[in-house]
Parts: sequence; C-alpha cells; structure tokens
Amino acid sequence: MIFSGLFDLPWWGYALAALGLTHITIAAVTIFLHRCQAHRALELHPAVAHFFRFWLWLTTGMVTKEWAAIHRKHHAKCETAEDPHSPQIYGINRVLWLGVFLYVKESHNKETLERYGHGTPDDWMERNVYTRHAAAGVMLMLALDLLAFGVVPGALIWVTQIAWIPFWAAGVINGVGHFFGYRSYDVADASTNIVPWGILIGGEELHNNHHAFASSAKLSSKWYELDIGWLYIRALETLGLATVKKLAPKPRFVAAPKPAADLETLHAVIANRYDVLSRYAKSIRRTYAEEVARLKHWAPGDAEVLRSLKRALLRGQALAGTERARLGEALKKSRALATAIAMRDELVALWDRSNASKEQLLRQLQDWCRRAEASGVPPLVDFSQRLRSYA
Repeated sequence: MIFSGLFDLPWWGYALAALGLTHITIAAVTIFLHRCQAHRALELHPAVAHFFRFWLWLTTGMVTKEWAAIHRKHHAKCETAEDPHSPQIYGINRVLWLGVFLYVKESHNKETLERYGHGTPDDWMERNVYTRHAAAGVMLMLALDLLAFGVVPGALIWVTQIAWIPFWAAGVINGVGHFFGYRSYDVADASTNIVPWGILIGGEELHNNHHAFASSAKLSSKWYELDIGWLYIRALETLGLATVKKLAPKPRFVAAPKPAADLETLHAVIANRYDVLSRYAKSIRRTYAEEVARLKHWAPGDAEVLRSLKRALLRGQALAGTERARLGEALKKSRALATAIAMRDELVALWDRSNASKEQLLRQLQDWCRRAEASGVPPLVDFSQRLRSYA
C-alpha cells in the first residue's frame, strides 16, 4: 500500500497546500532576497530574515549572495551584453523558458560575486549549511512533502515548489518583464509592468516601477496597482519585525507656478525625474499628433516615418543607422516636434550631469524654462509652467 501521508486531503486541499507553500517562497524571494538583500530597501528582524533564508534553502537551494549579486549586476548592466538575463540580448524565448540556466551560469562567475555580492549574510550557517549544502535543503523538502502529503501528492507539491521560482521569477519576470507590458516610467531600459496586480509573483510583476525606483520597498505606484509583497512588509512593520528604509518619492506641487525655478524646484525635479519624463511624454504626444496630422497633407512620407517610429520617439529611445537618419529628415519638416524632442534630451541631461554644482544645474533649469516658454510650442509652454510647480 502506498503511504498516504500525515494529511489526508481532497484534491483541492492538495492544490491549496501547493499554492500556499509556493507563496511563502514567493514572499521570501521578493521581501528578503530582492527588496532587503539586493536593494537594502528595508531591514528585517533577524528571526524573520533567518526564517526566509532557511525556507529558501528548503525550496530553491538559492544562495543569498549569488542571487543578490546577479540581480545587482542586472541593474548595473541592464540590456547590455553583460546583463545576465536580458531578453533584448538573448531573445525572449531563451530567457522565458531557460532563464534558470542563465542564472546558474552567472552564479559561477566569481567576478560577479566579488563585485556585486557584498553585504549579504556570511555567518556560520550560511558558509557551512546554506551555501555548502545547497542541494540538501531541496531534498529535505522532498522528504517533508512526502511525509506530510503522501507519495503522489507530495511529489507533485514538491515539483510545484521547485519549478515555481525558476519559471515565474527567472523566466517571466526577467523575460516578459523586459519585453511585454505597460510602462509607467520612461526609464532607459526595456522594463515593463506585466500586469497591474502583483500577486502571483509577490508584486514583482510591477517591474518597470521597480527599475524606475530600484531602492523602493514598495513596487506599486498607481492607485490601481497592487503589490502584495508591500502588504506583507507593512504587516511585518506593524509587528515591529521590519523597518522600511526607502520609498519612491511622491511628486508634490505648489498651488501656482513659481516665477522662476529655485533650488527646491531643482531638487524636486531631480528626485521626481521619472514623473517629469512621464508628464513630458504626454506633452510630446499632443505635439506629435498635431504635427503628424499637419504633415499628412503635404509631406505624407515624413508623416509615415513619424508614425512608424512613434514608440521610440515618444519614449526617447535611441535610434541608430537608417532609422535615425530617416527621423532626422522627417523632423526637419516639423520645428515644433524637433524642438520638443531636443529639449527633452536637454532635460534628461540635467540630472545626468553629476559633476555640475547645484548652482550650475539651477541656472541650466532656469534657462531651460525660459527657452521652453519662448519656443511658441503650446505644450512646451504649459509643461514649463508645470515644472515650476514641483515642490
């Protein structure tokens, strides 16, 4: 007779058990590995942190230092040949279905671990158990599942636990999260929010939000977005088991635009730069639509070029070769759109000038506002006034 396990459950009971156990693993990955260890967005009580380490050893065999190092390198080298798992480099199918193998390959790169793995746990348990015997935890989990649920249900639950993170995290987040979805922020990489409700992967579905504010403990930003990992963090914080260190800034505005941008405006614009770019993109859409409609009648070829490059144009994505030349020629027929795009590039350069003093940056921001309002392009004029309202 086949051993039936300590818990005799109906089929849906085993399904709920599998989902519940895998969800604990998801919480451990997003709260401990990602937000706490890789980005230092929060601190966890030692007991909570060690529980997550132990649980991840049981269900994934992942080593904290390896995971944090690989993820930090992903941010540092995003969408380049050195990115450990970019679908823009390796292709969506390879990252989606074989992403776990890209992770394992990078985990053997000693340079990655030495450069990006600093500050992760290095106690006796980490060195002698969790790292040295990573596979032992997974086998112990198999034994526990078989004991609790019986041979067949236990084996199926164990397979679900083992496969969930490699597919959903290494495959879906790293693959789909840089290929399909919507974008709330025009960051330099290709990150997307897969869906607005982060439940299946603990909030990691909101990947574009994360790339915009990597050190934020909260991944949701819009009123309709749900980050279930953040709900767990708030619960831990209420119990005194977590301390949130960083959150994404929330833009605030004064009642009326200031006569001229000041240092407070400069700090607010730089801190909320992705919100600034998002609002600027909306102003460009208005100019874009008007100019395409105007060119359609007397320069249909140029209008078609602008239509074909709409996505790159509105997002500020770099073009190369033939496409860049075609866009340049088309923009010669549209002074308003050419001005709006050139001034967006200047605005982006404002917070990229790390060597400039705050006085120099302030003068550049004030000059930008003056030229925007003198451009004769109504959306630019409106946007400049909005810019002087950031507080």
